[in-house]
Amino acid sequence: MQNRIQQLFNIQYPIIQAGMVWCSGWRLASAVSNAGGLGIIGAGSMHPETLQEHLQKCKAATNKPFAVNVPLLYPEMKEIIGLLVQEGVKIVFTSAGNPSTWTGHFKEKGITVVHVVSSVKFARKAEQAGVDAVVAEGFEAGGHNGREETTTLVLIPMVREAIEIPLIAAGGIASGRTMLAAEVLGAEGVQVGSRFAAATESSAHEKFKNRIVDAGEGETLLTMKQLTPVRLLRNKFFQEVQEAEKRGVSNEEMEKLLGKRRAKLGMFEGNLEEGELEIGQVAAAISKIQPAADIVKEIWGEYERLKRELCQK
Repeated sequence: MQNRIQQLFNIQYPIIQAGMVWCSGWRLASAVSNAGGLGIIGAGSMHPETLQEHLQKCKAATNKPFAVNVPLLYPEMKEIIGLLVQEGVKIVFTSAGNPSTWTGHFKEKGITVVHVVSSVKFARKAEQAGVDAVVAEGFEAGGHNGREETTTLVLIPMVREAIEIPLIAAGGIASGRTMLAAEVLGAEGVQVGSRFAAATESSAHEKFKNRIVDAGEGETLLTMKQLTPVRLLRNKFFQEVQEAEKRGVSNEEMEKLLGKRRAKLGMFEGNLEEGELEIGQVAAAISKIQPAADIVKEIWGEYERLKRELCQK
């Protein structure tokens, strides 16, 4: 029996691959979709012409549903939205901005809209804006995060009580065990980021993938809270950010330190010292680089096995 997330996206498994900048290109998205989940192209690191190339290649590589993640504060937003409509994209995940700005437009074009939130307040606002589902992302997640530092364990039940629309859990989820836990907390699907960032088809640099696999417990920290909170692996750049925060530098100085290419430098080009290495706490539990289809199969297989075992007790 399919749940609301499976029905909403017309997918076999309620496993969604996060739209991660510099990691989520057409190869990863199509591989996840072909495996029965929902693959997502991360548009946050793409200019319109690059995104168009990824959309066309993804459509050629899969006949299954896939989505595009669009940060709403993106500087070329109008061009991106026009391109999504032009290329016939059916599902859009929005983040980092006010969902009421573009949700109505997307819905008029027949596009399913999902918004990513980190709090109950923003989950309610997203529902009021008319989105079809919400991704509630806990403090454990990689990349940009909420200032509230609410963990997935606490966030998901509160959001479930606050909204009526389908709920997807994110943050610290990379296995069937954590997927089952998210379901018990009230989620109808899970969004997996870090484990797919280390997938064979991920567009991340091999050095970054290996760094994810090598990461140990406690090697990530949520930082840059005064500017835009982001969870990073510890490296030279991370230490520079920490020292700047201790000195109490201004937002302008922090932006100058961050620059425009830090994320690309680290995750896409493989500079593990000078680059920004965004990843979740669950990196400590990731032990290998493997094909996306194997990740989907392992997560779903473990989920079903553990659910059966619990029902038999």
